Amino acid sequence: MSQMLQMYTQVGPEQFGTLIGQTAPYFASIAPRFVELRPGYAEVTFAKRQEVLNHLGTVHAIALCNAAELAAGTMTDVSIAEGCRWIPKGMTVEYLAKAEGDVVAIADGSEIDWQSTGDMVVPVTAYVGEKAVFRAAITMYVSRA
Repeated sequence: MSQMLQMYTQVGPEQFGTLIGQTAPYFASIAPRFVELRPGYAEVTFAKRQEVLNHLGTVHAIALCNAAELAAGTMTDVSIAEGCRWIPKGMTVEYLAKAEGDVVAIADGSEIDWQSTGDMVVPVTAYVGEKAVFRAAITMYVSRA
């Protein structure tokens, strides 16, 4: 079990988002809450609040990117083979609709071979309710430590 997954298990999903924000302060800007984290899957939510809004009163595009990178990164960390490390290499995003409410970002890496190394493309979709508002493909470079 990865150190990150151990920490998640020990403190629980409520406190884990706060700890991540202390470790990587930029993630704290969205005040994330983890719903679930396990190998191949991460679900992160954040509330629509003044600090994450754009000039239109909807959730800012970069807040969506921030949640996507958080979900993809934590999921990658708990999924890669022992003795490996990772770093984000690139991100392609699509804004599908205005994000007019609380956001749920889901990274689904169930189709990725986490025992290999090299470029892994992690798909992330963000929803407001049942409506998909954002999609990202985040390339993670995985190598032996």
